[in-house]
Amino acid sequence: MGQQEQHDQEDAPSEVVGRKLKRHDSLDIESAKLSTSKVTSKGGSWWVIMQLAFQSIGVVYGDIGTSPLYVLASTFPDGINHRDDLIGVLSIIFYTITLLTLLKYVFIVLHANDNGDGGTFALYSLICRYAKVGLIPSVQAEDREVSSYELEKPNNKLCRANTLKSMLENSPFAKYILLLATLLGTCMVIGDGILTPCISVLSAVNGIKYAASSMTEENIVWISVAILVILFSIQRFGTDKVGYSFAPIILIWFIMIGGIGIYNFVKFDPSVKKALNPLCIIEYFKRNKKQAWISLGGSVLAITGTEAMFADLGHFSVRSVQVSMCSVTYPAVILAYFGQTSYLLQHLDDVSDAFYKSIPGPLYWPMFIVAVLASIIASQAMISGAFSIIQQSLALGCFPRVKIVHTSVKYEGQVYIPEVNYLLMLACVGVTAGFKNTIKIGNAYGIAVVFVMSLTSWFLVLIMFMIWKTNILLIMAYVLVICSIELVYLSSVLYKFDQGGYLPLAFALFLMTIMYVWNHVYRKKYYYEFNHKISPEKLKEMIAKTSLCRMPGLAIFYSDLVHGIPPIFEHYMENIPALHSVLIFFSIKSLPVSKVPMEERFLFRRQDPSKFNVFRCVMRYGYTDVQNEQEPFEILLVERLKEFIRDSVLTFPRARNDGDNIGKNGELDNGLFNDDNVRDDATKSEEKLDRDIFEVEKASKAGIIHLIGESEVVAAKGAGMGKKIVINYAYNFLKRNLRETEKVFDIPHKRMLKVGVTYEL
Repeated sequence: MGQQEQHDQEDAPSEVVGRKLKRHDSLDIESAKLSTSKVTSKGGSWWVIMQLAFQSIGVVYGDIGTSPLYVLASTFPDGINHRDDLIGVLSIIFYTITLLTLLKYVFIVLHANDNGDGGTFALYSLICRYAKVGLIPSVQAEDREVSSYELEKPNNKLCRANTLKSMLENSPFAKYILLLATLLGTCMVIGDGILTPCISVLSAVNGIKYAASSMTEENIVWISVAILVILFSIQRFGTDKVGYSFAPIILIWFIMIGGIGIYNFVKFDPSVKKALNPLCIIEYFKRNKKQAWISLGGSVLAITGTEAMFADLGHFSVRSVQVSMCSVTYPAVILAYFGQTSYLLQHLDDVSDAFYKSIPGPLYWPMFIVAVLASIIASQAMISGAFSIIQQSLALGCFPRVKIVHTSVKYEGQVYIPEVNYLLMLACVGVTAGFKNTIKIGNAYGIAVVFVMSLTSWFLVLIMFMIWKTNILLIMAYVLVICSIELVYLSSVLYKFDQGGYLPLAFALFLMTIMYVWNHVYRKKYYYEFNHKISPEKLKEMIAKTSLCRMPGLAIFYSDLVHGIPPIFEHYMENIPALHSVLIFFSIKSLPVSKVPMEERFLFRRQDPSKFNVFRCVMRYGYTDVQNEQEPFEILLVERLKEFIRDSVLTFPRARNDGDNIGKNGELDNGLFNDDNVRDDATKSEEKLDRDIFEVEKASKAGIIHLIGESEVVAAKGAGMGKKIVINYAYNFLKRNLRETEKVFDIPHKRMLKVGVTYEL
């Protein structure tokens, strides 16, 4: 199938069996099964919603909940020049949390979820489903039959949605920009996984110096480093109980900071309520001008962890997160800031340690203990989020193969990645030991936070235009209010680039380089195989050779190629002119959806001539699906193959009875058949069914062998130095030092045969 044929296939609507199918390379029998799977919404009743809301407190809000530890200190690193500046900054914090966290995320962004899953990849996957912006030609019309795909056809009455869709599909530049923006957002969230533990733990431990005056900054740093090492060392035990075991601790934290905020507000200076007037922000900027703009880099830390509400949505539901945010987190955090400001109006010199000095004496030690625990929980949540995002990147071919350990049977999203865990630990220890204080780390943290929020906004604008088809006036209002605020914040945090702000960008550049090199070469390799794949006629000729030996057994030939037979198979046949009695060409495909139901995961197709028992199989996953299934992979594959054979017998005669004729390659054409022909076909098909299932069972009992296509890639002769570095050194270094293909399905070495070939790209 050529490039034009592939394009035609992508544009063709997917039909159920019994209708006319015009696809030359379809796996239509399996996809035509009308699935009973439905995407269910988590938490229909209020009781379930309240349970999820309570559980979300321990997972989602640790980061934003611990931000009062360091925000005011980071906003006024050189002290307070004027009492009214405190009111102005408090007003900025209040409206930033209200507009960006509450309005943008809680009431808008959460609805841009992908079947309940959130995050950068959720937004990207939604766009990929509505517009063909993927850079690998693996789109199949059958994929739209997956129940979680939920694709709503664009409304032709609103031409701007179709216009934007066409622009994205016809612009290679736009496709690359979307991919790079997704990778950048991903890398920044991973950077959050580095900076959150540093600033949270260091801020919490910093409070010990008020009880022990002999405690030096160096000692505080090393205590923080010790806590971080312990935190990363216990990651391998799993994080599935974080939200459910530690939600009470975070809830206690919110009750304490909210209660202390009310106490300070009443005791010291209730006039801080003037901060509710947005004119205080204008007066603050008039009074301080450039310094007010620079101070925004500290104020933005009040919304750290906001992205976690969206990224961790897959474990909860939109309504439960909205309930917990509006009823617990938002009021507690706002009261904490108002209370601290009220205290500082009477104690201007305490701004660098505002949090701990504003705590009433008897509550100091309880608050210190809860603060340390809350900071650890906040760090745990962001580390887990980094693991989940890397898993999603890996599923979409944007990250090198690494070992994914699923730490929970109950909660699929909880994963542990050993290699990444140790790299994160080294980075956290290095940042903490190198920067030593929260102000410099805060400069770095602010850039990571604002970059991710800005990218989310621009993805959301695309979704509003193309998918939601929102009124243009509402989109303009969103851009003018939300996007403008984020751009102002972005300009402020970039001002502190040389004061630690370079750190997240350096992390992002390093990770993006790895991810882009892997994705770029992976795509080139896929296109090479796609353009050199074996045609059906060539395959038939190869298998029909009289010199070919057929031996008992079932062989699974692995390939990255979704459409057609990979060229490496010809290399195998030239060297080993023998085939097993049943042969399956097997490939794994990631769909732009979060999950693919098990009953819709396999697509099969039989290669002509059918007597040779050669099949193609595509196994489809969503980007959050677990690839290490509990049921043995071989048993699952054989059972699904037998189901396919049975369905093919029941499906095709019915299609003929409806007036459709099965032509070559599984294509259906109009034709007329009488009842005798239909009955003869049904009888012959049932006889063939018994023979085919017997052959499959006999082959599987004789033994299953796994043929792994190991294709080495090198730069073609005459290639430039840059291309040689990327392919010959960078990509191959990553490939050699990371996870092997066979470990995905735990293939036993004694039944595995690797077939090697070299591609010149």
